Amino acid sequence: MIPEAFAAATTNREGEKGTAWLATLPAIVDELIQRWDCTPDGDWMHGEVGVIVPVRRSAEPLVLKVSFTHPGNVHEPDAYTAWNGRGAVHLHERADEHYAMLLERAHPTTLRDSGADVAAVGGHMSRLLSIPAPEALHRLSDGSGGLPRLQERADEWAEELQRDVAEFPGALPDVVVDRAFGVIDELVREQPDVLIHGDLHHRNILSADREPWLAIDPKGLIGDPAYDAVTFLKARTLVLMNGDLLAGMTRELAAYCEAAELDLHRVRRWIQLELARTAYWVRRYGVGAVRRGDIARDPAVLMIDELAINWA
Repeated sequence: MIPEAFAAATTNREGEKGTAWLATLPAIVDELIQRWDCTPDGDWMHGEVGVIVPVRRSAEPLVLKVSFTHPGNVHEPDAYTAWNGRGAVHLHERADEHYAMLLERAHPTTLRDSGADVAAVGGHMSRLLSIPAPEALHRLSDGSGGLPRLQERADEWAEELQRDVAEFPGALPDVVVDRAFGVIDELVREQPDVLIHGDLHHRNILSADREPWLAIDPKGLIGDPAYDAVTFLKARTLVLMNGDLLAGMTRELAAYCEAAELDLHRVRRWIQLELARTAYWVRRYGVGAVRRGDIARDPAVLMIDELAINWA
């Protein structure tokens, strides 16, 4: 029942813990199907860290999602609960002890593969999902509970950027680095109390029956909706890089911001930070099969550098 590719990827990524979890997965699925009075309705599918099992309950098509116990999945059901179907699939049941949920079923067609105006749809989805964070999801004064706040990463990102500049001197012009630090100080440290998706991109938006498009796989963060624009447009670089990348990104940025009702200049500044961080990240870890040593000649690295410099 477990897709082979998913099993192999989980074992490679998580080691013995992943293998042990895979051994328990069929029993977890069976137990939840019985608990929630469902019947199986198709072959198992999978994402990166979880399986998707089509089921029916009282003839309604749903999916059972069970994820590996990964920190990034902790707040997914909280985000679904807050949205209550607004721009995202409905959450019907949750079993937090198993990182499992019973969700509204959408279609397998992603926004990327749909032929739709991707940037405009993405911006529209961002506008739907960006809602005032419910009080119950706010962190307590002692820092416990609630959803993670994106602004809590400001010091981490600043320290990371300082290390990168020291390790790779001259990799980016000073103006690019200075503006990246400026974004951290001026935009990241203070952010609005808004619930955002946290991993919005063209593969996490699916066609559906209830609405034309519904979002899946949220991280659930409190922060600036401009951050969702960053994750969305970053995913578009691989699609647009075969043409005039800079022109394509500029065009999609404008369409996204108009649909999302976001200030284009503010989003552009967030992107400046992400491009700088990405330029150093690929130098440290490589892109695909390319690793340090040949990294400076890799086309993907040159592309990222060019974007970072042109958008500074």
